[in-house]
Amino acid sequence: MNIAIYPGTFDPITLGHGDLVNRAARLFDKVVIAVADNPKKQPLFDLQQRISMAEAVTDHLDNVEVLGFSILLAEFVQKQNANIILRGLRAVSDFEYEFQLANMNRVLAPNIESLFLTPAEQYSYISSTLVREIASLNGDVSKFVHPIVERALKERFK
Repeated sequence: MNIAIYPGTFDPITLGHGDLVNRAARLFDKVVIAVADNPKKQPLFDLQQRISMAEAVTDHLDNVEVLGFSILLAEFVQKQNANIILRGLRAVSDFEYEFQLANMNRVLAPNIESLFLTPAEQYSYISSTLVREIASLNGDVSKFVHPIVERALKERFK
C-alpha cells in the first residue's frame, strides 16, 4: 500500500494545495495531509482551525485524512506507516530548498521516498503567504481558496 504524507502548515490551505491533494488521491492508496504545528512560523490560524479547513476542502476524497503533527516529519511519516513524502513545487526557486529537505529526510528515514508534484498552471503562483496578505488588506481571495477558507479569512480580518 502506498501511503503519501503531504506536509505543510496550510495557513491557509489554498486551491493549489487542493489541486495537489486531488491528483495525489488518484495516485496513492492513501494521502495524509500533515498539518504542522510550527509556532516559529506564527500561523494566522491555530492548528485545529487549519486541520478543520483542510478536512472541509478534502471531504469529497475517501482516501484522504488530515492529521496535525508536532514532531520530526521523518518520525511522523514512519508512525503513519507511510512510504512517501509528497511535496509541491511551484517554481524553480522552490527546488533548492525542497531538494535539501528530501536529502535530509532520506538520511533520517532511508525507506521513505520524496516525490514532487507541480500544481496545475492556474495555481502555480498561489501561496498561503500571498493569500493572507491579500485577505488582510480586504482583497478578494475567492479565486485562490475554497469558500470555507475565504469565510474564515474574512472572519479573521474583520
